[in-house]
Amino acid sequence: MKNNFIFNIQRYSLHDGGGIRTIIFFKGCNLKCPWCSNPESQSFEQELFKRESLCIKCNGSNCHSCTIVPEQCPTGALEIVGTEMSLDEIIHEVKKDMIFYESTSGGVTLSGGEPLCQGEFIVDLLKGLKALGIHTAIETAGFSKWEVLDKASDYLDLVLFDLKIMDRKKCLKIVNADMDVVKDNFMRLTEKGVNIIPRIPLIPDFTMDEDNIEAISDFVSSQGLKEIHLLPFHQFGSSKYDSLDRKYELENITPPTDEEIENIKKYMEKRNLYVIIGGK
Repeated sequence: MKNNFIFNIQRYSLHDGGGIRTIIFFKGCNLKCPWCSNPESQSFEQELFKRESLCIKCNGSNCHSCTIVPEQCPTGALEIVGTEMSLDEIIHEVKKDMIFYESTSGGVTLSGGEPLCQGEFIVDLLKGLKALGIHTAIETAGFSKWEVLDKASDYLDLVLFDLKIMDRKKCLKIVNADMDVVKDNFMRLTEKGVNIIPRIPLIPDFTMDEDNIEAISDFVSSQGLKEIHLLPFHQFGSSKYDSLDRKYELENITPPTDEEIENIKKYMEKRNLYVIIGGK
């Protein structure tokens, strides 16, 4: 497992933490969410990413059976996803954007994949970012050893914490996460006084049933939190599965309607929660 495998550094983002941000996407995840919009983030290994839309079939076939190495591809249809970067290399890239953090109250957000899978490396990275006075945030599903999350949280200004499926058996079966561990980590963070914003991915047939929404609302309220973000399902990342030569299981799932989203929002507002749609 590469402890510092990055698959993207996204600049000038206006989401996931406030202000203009740099999002560092770590490669590798211990969950298997069928709705994942970044399937290239799941594996801890490098992968071949094949863009059929750019393929000119120069070998008489197509990208999925192409024998050309990515460096020789004339159109850039082939790409290796995943680059091992050192701490100094990442910090060097981040420093290029510091003027934007200072003028917009922005910062750096660690994403993935699941950045907590990178262990001590992200702790060292967060230390380095805080030494530069940079606002730090992380997007996580919280399924990790407490020791890693505890150390990381010492250098985090914000934790964007996804709560997906509260029923333990369903969560294990569908996304490969032990919700007891997730809830325990969440509660320890709140006890520690860490700034947390819970987020719910709204996925039809998976997370939007009444019992799950009620269980999440009860749990968040029990922790004394007032703000929650709703992240409606979309199909924007579905084409990436083809590029990785993988089957996408949710191609027939329709995104939630505005009415469905609004009904969930109203339900949570009645529970005295401040609801933001889209997590902006």
